[in-house]
Amino acid sequence: MSDDTAVAVSADARSLWWVPLVQGILAIVLGLLFFANPGATSVTLVFFIGLWWFVRGIIDLVLIFVDHTMWGWKLFMGILGIVAGWIVAAAVIETPLIATLAVGTIWAWVLGFMGVVMGIIDLYQAFKGAGWGRGILGVLMIIFGIWIMTSPVQSAIALPWVFGVLLLLGGIMAIVAAFQLRKA
Repeated sequence: MSDDTAVAVSADARSLWWVPLVQGILAIVLGLLFFANPGATSVTLVFFIGLWWFVRGIIDLVLIFVDHTMWGWKLFMGILGIVAGWIVAAAVIETPLIATLAVGTIWAWVLGFMGVVMGIIDLYQAFKGAGWGRGILGVLMIIFGIWIMTSPVQSAIALPWVFGVLLLLGGIMAIVAAFQLRKA
């Protein structure tokens, strides 16, 4: 890549400095909503996740006719997306808090399982020479993953506050990055 191209890409990136600024502001607003009203914000989020899965399933089915590669996978994912999206969105409309807690509990199970698997991988890498830090991190991830899986409902109840903290921190970092990009 020549220096002229790098400067042009950099200039294009600088002209879009406002994109991470808007993303950061929206993340902070959503984070604050999770703190101000965690139940209603979680219910709304789960409803839109169900709606997104439903729409994405329809898109996957339409893509079969546009691009025939991996049509079996697109068919499977399309049907799964439509069914899962319909079930989640309908459940949120019927029993919003129970549906939201159920989705949060399933997500807690997935996160706990991922933590255990990633912890085992870190332990393996530590024994292969990655160092004590990797091993300690692996043990902590395994403990944290098991803790989440043994109390998935409590973990699901805590998720809105976790999302709130992560969104606030991510929003602040995005705003800082936007102004750094503008200065560059």
